[in-house]
Amino acid sequence: MTRDNTHETAATPATPRDHSVAMTHKQVLQALSGLLLGMLVAILSGTVVSTSLPVIISDLGGNQNAFTWVVTSTLLATTVSTPIWGKLADLMSRKLLVQIALVIFVFGSCLAGLSQDTTWLIVFRVFQGLGAGGLTALVQVVLADIISPRDRGKYMGLLGGVMAVGTVGGPLLGGFITDGIGWRWNFFIGTPIAVAAIILIQLTLHLPDRRRTVTIDYMGAALIAGGISLLLIWISLAGNQFEWMSWETLLMAGGSLVLLVAAVLVELHVEEPILPMSLFRNKTFVYGVIASISVGVAMFGTSVFLSQYMQLARGATPTQSGLLTLPMVLGTFIASTVIGTLISRTGTWKPFMITGSVLMTVGLAFMSTIRYDTNYALVSVYMATLGLGVGMVMQNLVLVVQNSVPPQNLGVASSGVAFFRSLGGTIGVSVMGAMLASKVSELITDGVVKLGIDPTTSGLSGGSIPHVSELPGPIRTVVESAYGVAVGDVFLMALPLAVLTIVMVILLPNATLGTKTAVQQLAEKGKPEAAAAEIGVDAEATIETEAVRGR
Repeated sequence: MTRDNTHETAATPATPRDHSVAMTHKQVLQALSGLLLGMLVAILSGTVVSTSLPVIISDLGGNQNAFTWVVTSTLLATTVSTPIWGKLADLMSRKLLVQIALVIFVFGSCLAGLSQDTTWLIVFRVFQGLGAGGLTALVQVVLADIISPRDRGKYMGLLGGVMAVGTVGGPLLGGFITDGIGWRWNFFIGTPIAVAAIILIQLTLHLPDRRRTVTIDYMGAALIAGGISLLLIWISLAGNQFEWMSWETLLMAGGSLVLLVAAVLVELHVEEPILPMSLFRNKTFVYGVIASISVGVAMFGTSVFLSQYMQLARGATPTQSGLLTLPMVLGTFIASTVIGTLISRTGTWKPFMITGSVLMTVGLAFMSTIRYDTNYALVSVYMATLGLGVGMVMQNLVLVVQNSVPPQNLGVASSGVAFFRSLGGTIGVSVMGAMLASKVSELITDGVVKLGIDPTTSGLSGGSIPHVSELPGPIRTVVESAYGVAVGDVFLMALPLAVLTIVMVILLPNATLGTKTAVQQLAEKGKPEAAAAEIGVDAEATIETEAVRGR
């Protein structure tokens, strides 16, 4: 059955330009202004809290498990919602979706700032994650709408620069706010920026109207969300609340498997699948997805556990913690902006990504050796190396995948990479957090026993996050040493995945970057073979994909 419900309409009166003609640099920057501001809000919300989390969890009476879940809940919501946002982006107004995501995000942030215990904080962080999932998926898709793959590298670098500003400024701002007026204001700080972003998007972002009969795959969305959520909940609880080999594991892991298998069956047969299985016939998409998993672990894991290392192993304040992690952030910023510009100028991407994946692996290996008394100069070199690697690989994986798919699959392909990156990060944070909690508890217990102190009377039982500065000297050394060793072991766990990323990047087909935007491709009058050749994919595979999806 042939179906063609998608068509382009005339531009709005405010922007009387022909969308089939490439935008100028000035027009692109105007269109990106609100989007980049929205991304800044999303990044700030996470980084502004990252250095404050030890203080927040301690003030709310939480333990290491609560610390992990405050982070995991946001990542979980981001992960399960990203493919849904991506699919919606292929069906309806992307501009409206970005604005909705911003509203949800601000709503969750404000409520999180009012939390009175860790349970409610975790719940409200879910809303933050839903909004962040939309921004993560949609900004990349809109970039592809208005910028060709060949030119996208430098704008990806600009996006990386905004991410770096949020990442650099967030911890510093969060530490200053926490030390000065209290951690709750960390959640409110992004509200005026988000309002400004919504207004700018309304005024500056003009995309062709996408009129199409919307058929939402509710069953697929529910099964994917349920299966992934149950899997992540099991990973976070197993080994702590119950044994890995137990009836709870059988029930939760088995239930997750059943739901995900059912999701695949549904996606194979529905008219508008949330995650089209045909994408997995595209080698670039498959290799990009696998590589993204370990990038997610490196990116999210370092942002979460570095703050604990700096504050609980090195005794830094939240403000100091933000300053001490600058080498990691600057490495990411430099690599993202410089390499993005080089890719746009040369059209060459693969050597840079191979180099980046190697640097990421070496950086994780270096970070696995840190202890509480490791010379900070060495730790800085290790963080910078890891940051350079992540910056060279993360955004460019999305670019390469976008370059390999037809424009009508752009939303689900882009969100697919972001989905698996978030999934890898969420699973990684859950597993590493559980390991960290167990290792820290074991090392602290052994340490206080060696001091001749009863662990039950030391005030460190129950896995609660301690105020290190208030501990007596010998016990403080035990706690700092425990967190130093445990955080180093956490980075060691991510090393095999980083090696896998090197392999996947090497296997990526070295396709030429296209020179037309997604809007231009959709507006183009021609055969599927011409459109496929323009974006560097196999024409027969494109025709086959379209036939499978019934378009």
